[in-house]
Amino acid sequence: MKKSAAGEFNLLGGDFGILVSYARWMDTVSDTDRIAAADAYISALATHDAADIPFAPDCVRFEVGLKTGFSANHLRRSLTRGPQYQVIAATTDRTFHVAGDEVHATFTVVTKARVAGRRVVAHVDETFLIPASDGLIHHIRARIRPALRRESE
Repeated sequence: MKKSAAGEFNLLGGDFGILVSYARWMDTVSDTDRIAAADAYISALATHDAADIPFAPDCVRFEVGLKTGFSANHLRRSLTRGPQYQVIAATTDRTFHVAGDEVHATFTVVTKARVAGRRVVAHVDETFLIPASDGLIHHIRARIRPALRRESE
């Protein structure tokens, strides 16, 4: 068995070209990397740069029970250009924990909007299905609780 420069083994040799990536069938993705995948999504809510989020092609998102993301491409377009995300100024107070194939995140979305001198925010609990077998985001479930926050000057 020969190892190619791409880190793959040529199982049959010669011109048969049957390659198996040893990284995917030998290893699993660490909890730290799975948290980084969820964190990349949360960062993109405010940066509007979704290019590096590791979505599975068929990733879906549900927000308060309604389907709001229909595929990886749809989620990337929405995060980059969607008006629902353009009002987000920052995401703060992030915490994460891993349970099985799920990464649970809590954070605060800070919007650009103000009401009566208070900032409109939302406390978010988001659960990402990110199996250790591939490290891709397959499913996102969000629970959102809007609030007003007094801004210190």
